[in-house]
Amino acid sequence: MGRKDASSARIPVDQYRKQIGKQDYKKTRPMLKATRLKAEAKKTAPGIKEVSLILAAILVFLLACYAFFYLNLSEEVDLDLEQDEN
Repeated sequence: MGRKDASSARIPVDQYRKQIGKQDYKKTRPMLKATRLKAEAKKTAPGIKEVSLILAAILVFLLACYAFFYLNLSEEVDLDLEQDEN
């Protein structure tokens, strides 16, 4: 008998979920669709962390290219100066 009494009483969480469900039915379909699309867009949008990582990778790549060309050009200039002196 104790089990029947316990199962018939609703848990507050279930009551809350039922109330939320009733409120969702009151909304129109386009409104629900717009809300769902907005939530999906927010979920798939790149965050600040991802954008900053991409920008940092591009900056490192550009600095590496700059350093490569700088070192190559500076060595050629030094060799030309040494040959002129001899």
